Amino acid sequence: MKSWINPTAAALALLLVLPAAARGGEREIAGVRFPTEKVVAGRTVHLNGVALRKAYIFVKVFAGAFYLEHPTHNAREAIESEQVKHFVLHYLTDKATAEKLQKGFVEAMEKANPPELVEKHRDLIRRFASWLDRDMKPGATSVSTYVPGKGLTFWLMGEKKGTITDTEFIRMYYRYNLGKKADSNLRKGYLGLK
Repeated sequence: MKSWINPTAAALALLLVLPAAARGGEREIAGVRFPTEKVVAGRTVHLNGVALRKAYIFVKVFAGAFYLEHPTHNAREAIESEQVKHFVLHYLTDKATAEKLQKGFVEAMEKANPPELVEKHRDLIRRFASWLDRDMKPGATSVSTYVPGKGLTFWLMGEKKGTITDTEFIRMYYRYNLGKKADSNLRKGYLGLK
């Protein structure tokens, strides 16, 4: 019995496979695609992990991506290492108001960090929270980038809000996203553990 491949079936299979291969350079979560690699501050960063933030079980708040120059599953290394770090949050709801974002940021920073550091850096926490001054809507983004020697810079909906250079605060910021007391779902996603 002779075996042969139908040329039409082979061409169709190739067309079905190629788009998936082309998207091999992306990771999707909640309908949002993030590239697996990008250039930030002149350095190539790699997607370390993605996560979906939900509220009240059914409200999808944002899809987030965390990039590092040197990806790791180790939270301490991700928090303390001196390398370019890049977060992108893509909002999926209009329920994330400025008031909720500001309050949530302060509460999460307080929960994830030692009380003495929170008190020491209360002014910087308030400053960063003040940058969350716009109600989000589906498709809106926020971006934070740490560049060694330059600090942590934050953009909201494409507008640069400011830069903080204090190393201790910057570690607190990454601890609130990746530390032991951070939101478990986000932590695991950003560290590539799920």
